[in-house]
Amino acid sequence: MTFFEQVYAIVEQIPKGKVATYGQIAFLTGHPRSARMVGYALHVNPKPGIIPCHRVVNREGHVAPGFAFGGPGKQAELLAKEGIVASPDGYVDLTQYLWCP
Repeated sequence: MTFFEQVYAIVEQIPKGKVATYGQIAFLTGHPRSARMVGYALHVNPKPGIIPCHRVVNREGHVAPGFAFGGPGKQAELLAKEGIVASPDGYVDLTQYLWCP
């Protein structure tokens, strides 16, 4: 399984109503220093809507400024549809919404 395939398989496991961080996904692939590569893999997500890349935020809980599928407003909107509230400046409360596999 390639690194990107590992990323997609892990992201598919994030349940509705939860988020994970790029670093957390990198750690789960066995490549803990590859958070930026996780971001790139999600940016080129071959199955948006199936692989829920909108559930991945940065280590501080901020939505992606360059969310590939509609921008940060779209990412926050998709999260809100799942019950995840982002602050007006784009932060998700990780103490409340972080996925702990």
